[in-house]
Amino acid sequence: MEEMPAGERLGFDIKRAEQALMSAKAAALRETGLSVAQYAALFALHDSPGISGAALARVCLVTPQAMAAVLKALAADGLVERGAHPWYQHVLQTRITEAGAERLRAADRRAAPIERRMADALTPEERDTLRELLDRCVAAVNADGSP
Repeated sequence: MEEMPAGERLGFDIKRAEQALMSAKAAALRETGLSVAQYAALFALHDSPGISGAALARVCLVTPQAMAAVLKALAADGLVERGAHPWYQHVLQTRITEAGAERLRAADRRAAPIERRMADALTPEERDTLRELLDRCVAAVNADGSP
């Protein structure tokens, strides 16, 4: 077992930032009746109408099973509609409804200021550097494919 001092480990810091962001978004979205996952799905659907559930899961960084549950709840609330793809019989397309677009706008009015506060805490150059550093962290974690 390779030992690494706690002060050199980055996982806790990354997780702490992610949890702070998700907690703030969850609180902000509560009044809209959307979870963070539902908001993310609607946000992605707004930009990619007709996307499949599997592709949407990849965009939102969740499993296909988790996305299926999110889409089921959104469809039950009339916020998305699903239908057969015109060329691929086994693929369902998902589109945001007008009610879904309205809910997304309301949710984004609450969530965007959180993202703005985070972005404003950094210069544009720092934001670019942070993205680059996080990309490097992801690549390093995935470098050998082992847990």
